[in-house]
Amino acid sequence: MIRGMAPVLDPSTWHFGTVTDVSVIAGTSPLATFVEEEGLSLILSEADATASGLPTDMPMARITLTVHSALDGVGLTAAVATALADAGIPCNMVAAFHHDHAFVPLADAPRALAILKALADAEGAA
Repeated sequence: MIRGMAPVLDPSTWHFGTVTDVSVIAGTSPLATFVEEEGLSLILSEADATASGLPTDMPMARITLTVHSALDGVGLTAAVATALADAGIPCNMVAAFHHDHAFVPLADAPRALAILKALADAEGAA
């Protein structure tokens, strides 16, 4: 899967947030939600986060790994997170049904994309 991950940078800016009162996000279209004991965790666009009054102090970029990842696949998340961690880039991985997504600080996005492309190329050469 690493060889075929073909990472693509989403041009949008994303924000992670949490709410206990879901009425705060009425009218928004979260990219993702997850129910946790503390509240509803969200990934929202810049506009939706701002409109909801949620913090926007940590803008994130999304890099989609376009390979169709298997839910029982082993190693893709670890390889991506390790490569970015070795470069000092924080990474929040979100696994969806078809693809995995790496969320990195917006300022680090170009460097993170280059690192992930190099990882895929190196795996292809191995």
